[in-house]
Amino acid sequence: MAQLEAREVPLHKVFCSDYDFRIPDYQRPYAWETEQAEQLLADLEEALLRGNGEPYFLGSLVLVKDSGAAKADVIDGQQRLTTLTILLAVLRDLAQQPDVVTNLVAMIAEPGNTVLGLKAKPRLTLRPRDADFFRQYIQTKGSITKLLELNPHTLKTDAQRALQANARVLNTTLTTWTDEQRLALCTLMGVQTFLVAVSTPDLDSAHRIFSVMNSRGLDLSPADIFKAHVIGEIDEEASDTYATRWEDAEESLGRDDFSDLFLHIRMIFSGERARQELLKEFQTQVLDHYKQGRAKEFVDDVLVPYAEAFAMIREQRYSAGGGSAEVNLWFRRLLQLDNSDWWPAALWALRHHGNNPEWLCSFFGSLERLAASMFIRRVYTTPRVQRFAELLKELSASMGLDAPSLQLTEAERAETLHRLDGDVYHETKTRRYVLLRLDELVGEKDVVATYDAPRITVEHVLPQNPGPGSQWLADFTASERAQWTHRLANLVLLSQRKNSQAQNHDFIVKKEKYLKRGVVTFPLTTHVLGQGTWTPELLEMRQAELLGLLTMEWRLSQQL
Repeated sequence: MAQLEAREVPLHKVFCSDYDFRIPDYQRPYAWETEQAEQLLADLEEALLRGNGEPYFLGSLVLVKDSGAAKADVIDGQQRLTTLTILLAVLRDLAQQPDVVTNLVAMIAEPGNTVLGLKAKPRLTLRPRDADFFRQYIQTKGSITKLLELNPHTLKTDAQRALQANARVLNTTLTTWTDEQRLALCTLMGVQTFLVAVSTPDLDSAHRIFSVMNSRGLDLSPADIFKAHVIGEIDEEASDTYATRWEDAEESLGRDDFSDLFLHIRMIFSGERARQELLKEFQTQVLDHYKQGRAKEFVDDVLVPYAEAFAMIREQRYSAGGGSAEVNLWFRRLLQLDNSDWWPAALWALRHHGNNPEWLCSFFGSLERLAASMFIRRVYTTPRVQRFAELLKELSASMGLDAPSLQLTEAERAETLHRLDGDVYHETKTRRYVLLRLDELVGEKDVVATYDAPRITVEHVLPQNPGPGSQWLADFTASERAQWTHRLANLVLLSQRKNSQAQNHDFIVKKEKYLKRGVVTFPLTTHVLGQGTWTPELLEMRQAELLGLLTMEWRLSQQL
């Protein structure tokens, strides 16, 4: 049987000659996005501000590694190790003290030691396709500035673009810190920050370990433990009834969503983002309010109503007379966002104003505006959660629709509009949402858009790469193509897979062979089909029209 080793390792021992990390060819490329990189730094900053000297754990690594040897193939932990290397590199290139620079250089790359027989080499080697790029633009002293100057659209892989994007956001934040603050972060990372390194010399064993560590299995969930605690406090005569009510709620949502419900309820009660594991915080922030014979009240007034509200949002089946269809339409829009941070506020609204569809329409309209703006501006997790936590506090204080956190500031409106007026196509996370919202706005009033197509894509009208002799090259100069290709006015929705041949046809042919065949009642695309030509002048008018619609819908102008 392969020998298994597991131990807590401080980062200064992770990034030293004890480990020579390699990312095997079969692993997926580096893929962490800026939100995850920003969250890592935010978590480290929070640990720094606590200043209690407690160890801070960053998670685990699963390695194929012989005991006593440095070479370590990374089975799990690539994303974290790579992002930590980027963070160390940014700190290295911002540091003012020569000794700090020297120490950080040594953490990122082995400088070599002839006496010990150590060759100079990086501590972490990425997959072959990105290894040289990583070494040249991140692991080399003074390289971050050169990395940030590169045009992201010229980089060869998505991994290289992710490396640059994460270096950029980390550098942007850390340049606002003082040198003393950055030094304190370096000390925290080196001494107080730990990873759990699990290593085995056998690849099959490593994969089994990884599977077990990441398996959901049938272990007790926090919800199971809360159930035992709550139902155990109910008298014997009623316990079966309340156990059934609890189980009915879980069955209606499914195990995963039911577990998420407890996260949302905790947030509603506390009005602050999680700082410890749910098992601890739910007990102190929620269940402690229902001690001394009030367990039934928790089930009747909290668990069941919020489970019903959750199902209502998820399935878009709110029903309370006039206005119900509009409320469900807001649910559909919110559910298209890439995060669930808005859920606690939505659940609170249904729980407290469920019989008032008019109020709910106004509230969910403002909630979608806020959530969409943060989505478009790519606000990362911590400030996004803090905003919704503040909103919950204001709602609990009866501020209602006038809650300050529900409103957008002038700066937030301006940044949202600025991003909408930019190269939206490159915003791969947000472009589909924006186009679908626009599609609703250009459609007929009082007609609810439905999207039954199994695949909806965002496509260009003016192609990205017109062929030689194309009419596009006559109608648009190079600068005009650069100006308009990726902006809202030139984008449409289709319900078909991309057709690389038809995409580059001239406008008239493209309408017939490509655009028309991909329309499933997309008003936005139908408008394009009604045009006889496609010129810079038309795009300028169309851009103003589309931005105007979004400005009105999300009240982005100071006058609205």
